Amino acid sequence: MSGRAGGKAKPLKAPKKKANELDEEDLAFKAKLKEEQAKLKEMQQKAAGKGPLVGGGIKKSGKK
Repeated sequence: MSGRAGGKAKPLKAPKKKANELDEEDLAFKAKLKEEQAKLKEMQQKAAGKGPLVGGGIKKSGKK
């Protein structure tokens, strides 16, 4: 026989933190994530209906 000799099986993952249990680092990460999402949304709204954000590319000259 292998394994435990009876008893209740323990969960493999740690339970998720509740909102009121978030530490300073978690709150900072969430704030930064929201900020980045807001910037991305703003960029998408500005670019709506316009051409590509990066223009140009390789231009051929008429001289050889």
